[in-house]
This record gives sequence, structure tokens and C-alpha cells, in this order.
Amino acid sequence: MPITEPVAARRDGGRRARFPGWRIVAALAITQTVGYGTLYYTFAVLLQPMAADLHASTTAVTGAFTAAVLAWAILAVPVGRWLDRHGGRALMTTGSLLATGLLAAWSQVRTVTQLYLVLVGIGLAMSMVLYEAATAVIVSWFDPERRPRALLAMIVVAGFASTIFLPLTGQLVAHHGWRTALLILAGIYGVITIPLHAVLVRKAPRSTATAPHTSPAVRAAVVRAALHDSRFWFLAIAFVAHSAAMSTMTLHLVGFLTDRGHPTTFAATVAGLLGVLSVTGRLVLTGAQRRIRMTTLVATVFGIQAAAAFCLPLVAANRIGAIIAVTAFGFGFGVASLAAPALLTDRYGTTAYATIAGILATPATVARASTPLAAAALLGATGGYTPVLTVIGGICCVAAIGILARAGTPVLLPDGQPERRAPLDPVAGGPVASD
Repeated sequence: MPITEPVAARRDGGRRARFPGWRIVAALAITQTVGYGTLYYTFAVLLQPMAADLHASTTAVTGAFTAAVLAWAILAVPVGRWLDRHGGRALMTTGSLLATGLLAAWSQVRTVTQLYLVLVGIGLAMSMVLYEAATAVIVSWFDPERRPRALLAMIVVAGFASTIFLPLTGQLVAHHGWRTALLILAGIYGVITIPLHAVLVRKAPRSTATAPHTSPAVRAAVVRAALHDSRFWFLAIAFVAHSAAMSTMTLHLVGFLTDRGHPTTFAATVAGLLGVLSVTGRLVLTGAQRRIRMTTLVATVFGIQAAAAFCLPLVAANRIGAIIAVTAFGFGFGVASLAAPALLTDRYGTTAYATIAGILATPATVARASTPLAAAALLGATGGYTPVLTVIGGICCVAAIGILARAGTPVLLPDGQPERRAPLDPVAGGPVASD
């Protein structure tokens, strides 16, 4: 008797039904690109115009972004529980509606207090519509063999978010001002994401969900093994530091380049290179890991980023120098999203991957939220961006050291068995039924 029915294909009257999983991946790739572009990256371009218009310091305005990311983190667990029980359609559609309204409300803020309230709401909406929610939907549809390819497809496309929306936002601000720019972005976001989430995102049938193959006791033992493993904490230090560096550079790069005399449109366009380069870095990492040890690759990339951050104050006054330095830094911009899962599963397996990854993600999210505010405070105290970029370079060095310190042999798992995987259906991309 089969223990699973075909995930990706069923027969109805002798005809094979189409597997909707890849359509969902395509839809989420689009909504993640637009979502990150309008809800996350927009702030970097709007920071200086908002601060001037609201008669507030850069530090005070940056605090609103910090509040948004913290709100995003706070709602992560309730959102995850909802997704497990009900799927993503209602949640992501509601989040899209909320985000559209809040983008429009953002354009009308007149005080810093109003800005904080709106950005906290946007943070809550981001938890409902961005990467974590989209990942949960994809994981529910794909078996372990095809899941990495599905996630990579979404991540690669979404990597162009900054490339598209940083220069677009810069142009909108330059021609219409930041308030009208936000209204236009709200329209773009709503028109694209609401119908895609409402029509194409759906809950996976029970037969498609990957059921756990081990007992709760075994998974708990794996988590305890990880938490008592010093190399896990080296890995945590590495990715917390890297998350802090990426968030700080994302938020302050446009301001730094304009401070060096470049027009906003040029600064936003150069900052947009980070998206293209993040895609390049992910693809290179995927190909090179077959020949070079993952820890060596990642540590090298983090080291290059450190050197680029240290050099940026010296060369950024020249356009070519700015482009070269940003290119070197941006090459590692998207590496962590693929490296972290690979390094975790290499050492601890997949038995309790989600729990261990969640533990790792919590301090990384806090770092992503808090370090741009700390950098803004440092900027206000020193009056220049050089100390900020020096700190970014330093924490990239910390990240590289943490990755190298984490290298070692895999931990022995309590069950001693890898995750069991069903044979694949070569046509539809899912596991076939097994007896």
C-alpha cells in the first residue's frame, strides 16, 4: 500500500495533472523582488530626504527602520504557526493589502512619531509577505531533492530587487519628491503582489508536505548537540556579524556616496549593483563548492568584502573607484542565504534543520535591525562615514574568522541516519509513490 501519493503528478482519466509548485515559485519570485524593492530597499534612498523634510536627525529617522525590522522579527513565530496550519494564500494576500496601504500612509507622515508607527506596521507586513513566508510556502510544496532548486530560483530572481528599485526610487525622488515616489511605489506593489498572492499561492495538499522522519526526541537531541557544539556558536558569530555588515551598508551606502559629491541618481544606481552582484555571488558559490571547501569559499568572500569596505573611503570620490569598491563588496552580498543552510546541514544534517536555523536567525535579525541605528549614531558623533565603513570592514573580518573557526568534522547525529528521500518522478519533479 503506498505511503505517499505522487506529490507532483496525479492521474485523472489517464492524464497527468500539472504540478502547480513551479508556478507558485515563479509568482513568489516576482512578489519577493517587488516586496524587497519597495518595502525594504526604498528606505536607503528616502533616508536623507525624509530627515530633511521632517527636520529630524539621521539617527532618529534610521530608528524607524530599526523598529520595522524588530517588528518583523517579533511576528515571525506567529506567522510561522499560521503558515503551518493554513498555508500562505490568506496571510500573504492580507499582508500585501496591508503593505500597500502603509506605503501610501508613509507618504503622508508629518512627524517622526508618525513615521515610527507606519514603519512598525510595514515591519509587521514584511513578516507576512517576504522571504520567511515565501520560503515556508515553497518548502511545503517540494520534496528535499527539488527544494534547494526551487528556493534558489526564488532567491536569484529576488536578488535583482535592489538593482531594479534603488535606481527607480532614486529617479522617482529626483523627479517627484519622496512623498509622490512612495505613492507610485505603493501602486506598483499593490497591482503586482495582491493578485499573485491571492490567485496563485495555495496550501499544499497533505500528500505534498514533507513529513518528519524522526521522533521529537531525536530532533531535540540534535538541537542539544548543536547548542553544545562550540562550532555552532562560531558560525552564529560569523553570520550575525555578516548580517550586521550587510544591513549597515545597504542603508548607508547611498548617503555615503552622495556625501562624497555624487548625485543621488548615480549613488542609487551604484548601490543597485549590490543586487546583481548578489546573484552572481550565489551562482559562483553554487558552482565552486564542488571543487573548493565551502568554509574556504565563504571566508574568502567575507575577506574581500572587508578589504572593499576599508578601501571605499579612499576611492569613492572617483566614480570608477566607487563602482569597483562596491562591486567587490557586493559580490558577497547574497552568499549567506545559500551558505548558511549548506554549512548547517553539512554539520548537523537535516533532522532538526529548521529549529537550528531559527536559533541562528534570531540574533542575526536583531543585528540587522540594530546596527544601522548604531552606525547612524556613530555617523552623528564623528561627522563622517569613514568610521562607519571601517567598522563594516572590521565586522566582515570577524565573520571570516568565525567561518574558518567553524570548520570541522560533522557532528554525529543521535539516530545516525540521513533524511530518507523518496525516488523522484523525473517528469514532474516530485517523489513517486512507494510501497
